[in-house]
Amino acid sequence: MRQTAFGIALSTIVLASGLTNPISSQPTAKKANQSKPVSTLSNQAVLASNYDTSELEKSVFEQINRYRASKGLSRLTLNSRISKQARIHSQNMANGKVPFSHNGFEKRVKSTLINYQNAAENVAFNQGYDDPADEAINGWIKSPGHLTNLKGNFNLTGVGVAVNKQGEVYLTQIFIRNR
Repeated sequence: MRQTAFGIALSTIVLASGLTNPISSQPTAKKANQSKPVSTLSNQAVLASNYDTSELEKSVFEQINRYRASKGLSRLTLNSRISKQARIHSQNMANGKVPFSHNGFEKRVKSTLINYQNAAENVAFNQGYDDPADEAINGWIKSPGHLTNLKGNFNLTGVGVAVNKQGEVYLTQIFIRNR
């Protein structure tokens, strides 16, 4: 279910997580978590032109690694091929070419051309937040399925962010453990 925010004082965040095990080529866990708005802006909506998607991608990557380090987990290495696939997925969701979902996840992972043991994906979309990356990450941390992916035994990651004309911010993070 997609939520839409109307007015300038309402913010929305929607989350989804997915995990796959390539040995069986079947998703082993696929959970969707949708949450109600968790914060509001006071006077004005944040317009799409105010977001620097490359800065948001960098912020997601850095915050996730800080979180992992705080839990004694190894840092993830940012991989440009994974980020490219994450970015394409976020752009396709933002443009309405694909629904907000994990549809095509295994194809995205295989398109990285990385020989992998396992992979997972977190996606989020939100609207009306000063820091959409921070909102997505906070939502992921509070969600058991997303948290499993964040804390998983992965060593590579890629992040992609896209914003549409309505100011909706789509975020995709793919996690991979290579062989």
